[in-house]
Amino acid sequence: MHENTIHFDNASEAREIGGAIDGFSAQIESENDLELVVRDQVVLIRGPEESVSRISEFIEELRKARNRAPLNGQVVDYAYDAFKRGENKVFEKLASIRIDVNPRKTAVFPKTLGQQIYLDAMQYNPITFGIGPAGTGKTYLAMAKAVSALLRDDVSRIVLTRPAIEAGENLGFLPGDFQQKVAPYLRPLYDALHDMIPAETIETYIERGIIEVAPLAYMRGRTLNHAFVILDEAQNTTPQQMLMFLTRLGFDSKCAITGDLTQIDLPNRSISGLVEARSILNNIKGLAIVELTERDVVRHPLVQKVIEAYQAKRAS
Repeated sequence: MHENTIHFDNASEAREIGGAIDGFSAQIESENDLELVVRDQVVLIRGPEESVSRISEFIEELRKARNRAPLNGQVVDYAYDAFKRGENKVFEKLASIRIDVNPRKTAVFPKTLGQQIYLDAMQYNPITFGIGPAGTGKTYLAMAKAVSALLRDDVSRIVLTRPAIEAGENLGFLPGDFQQKVAPYLRPLYDALHDMIPAETIETYIERGIIEVAPLAYMRGRTLNHAFVILDEAQNTTPQQMLMFLTRLGFDSKCAITGDLTQIDLPNRSISGLVEARSILNNIKGLAIVELTERDVVRHPLVQKVIEAYQAKRAS
């Protein structure tokens, strides 16, 4: 029987790390045949020498990561699963990418290795496709990159768009003015934006044209220079719409295209522009296609289980 004692530097560190591992400490104990006790500013690990050494290493990774990025139970749970598979220094990799979106807001960090790859792709490629199920952070991370680019003056405006497929790209029959007509379809983009920029600033930016939110149909015929452009719900574009959108990109611009291939709402027999783009744009320099999976889901843990259940059903 081997034993190791880790002393935290202060009560705050002990509380944050202890709280992060508390939700699955029983899992760690049973899978590694050891005892894990967090008390005051000390964590005691007792068991086989190899298991004690590995879990001690994991907790030390937590301590290092805490100094660079916020920890929560979900991120720690993900990193522990990766740690079990032999993927070391997961926290260090996730904390290496910091996106500052607002001096008064917590910086945005990737919570999974898939998200890290996605953010890296957006950093180094003018066009990035983020494809994956709900809850993988596709839109949110793209928005964070866009806001950060705007704050650094890398771009002069943000353009947000998505196909209003539910209205058949024809919003005329809906009540209200233009903004009221498109609001239901663009709400998810607004939600991400409001999480990063104060509401009054968003209103000012929209009035000045620094932030533009519009249905995809209104992109036709334009050239978007010095802009960070996000196309959301791209699985509901037709091939013609996707080509039209991709050719809008102008000088000093970046484009993020997000979509979930399990949620295509196009009419029967219609081909998704996102499906076609994924199949024919694989080998173009400057264009990245990142596939996120259920392992990258960062919503409630039940969301991941729901996605896995549906995938198993479709595969059977």
